[in-house]
Amino acid sequence: MDDFKKKSAVEAYDKEIVFSQSVKAGKRIYYLDVKRNRKDELFLAITESKKIFNGEGDDAQVSYEKHKIFLYKEDFDKFCRSLNEAVAFIKESQPYEPPTNTEEEPAASEPEVPENSPETGQLDESFKIDIDF
Repeated sequence: MDDFKKKSAVEAYDKEIVFSQSVKAGKRIYYLDVKRNRKDELFLAITESKKIFNGEGDDAQVSYEKHKIFLYKEDFDKFCRSLNEAVAFIKESQPYEPPTNTEEEPAASEPEVPENSPETGQLDESFKIDIDF
């Protein structure tokens, strides 16, 4: 029983959120949580939560499908550089076109994206988060 209490206390401390932000995107919500581990180190937990409807009418049930990734500070530069490159590639290959489907929430307009500088490994101004509550 004492082992269970000790493990629960450690897990609770591992899950301490020191900063949190959410991004609503249609049927998905992205949570960006900065957490502190038991060694007092900060890391980023990114969670995608997607609303799933099962059934129709009065029998419809709502559930959420979640996917998580954990990003540690030693990987920030590589991750940001690769994310910038991937986003730039997509934007160059398929310019943004507003959705025509009126059932989903309208997407926020995209800001102008400055040239990426992959060699710096720094997150550039193209990553601005606009949160609607």
